[in-house]
Amino acid sequence: MNSYQLVSASYGGRDYVLNAWVRADKTGMDMTLMNELGVNMGELSYSGSAVSFSSAVFPSAAAGYIAADFQLCFYDTLALGKALKNCGLSLEDTGTVRRVLQGKKVIIEIEKDRNIVKFVNHLRGYAYTLEGDFQ
Repeated sequence: MNSYQLVSASYGGRDYVLNAWVRADKTGMDMTLMNELGVNMGELSYSGSAVSFSSAVFPSAAAGYIAADFQLCFYDTLALGKALKNCGLSLEDTGTVRRVLQGKKVIIEIEKDRNIVKFVNHLRGYAYTLEGDFQ
């Protein structure tokens, strides 16, 4: 993936709109977050073993969530299922909907189509929508 995405998020009763440029492949991921005026709000890099994040706006603790959420949305279902199983979780994937379960409880729900990804983290209380070309 090497594309622009519009990110609409809600957390703690507040709504956010960001632009993101994302480059992701088998070797890792790089993401630049910008506000609506194009001002840099943060940069994230994931090499497969380490996450680095610099932002004057978002806390450094957000880096792990951003990288993990991206993986849950776009990475290979079999690899995700194995990784989640090692954490005591399970993954359901219908092709258009992914659910991460803790026992029988849905903790994360992701709906995907060609141009929109809707992500809801029921456990942590946040949600966002990604708009882009996800072919």
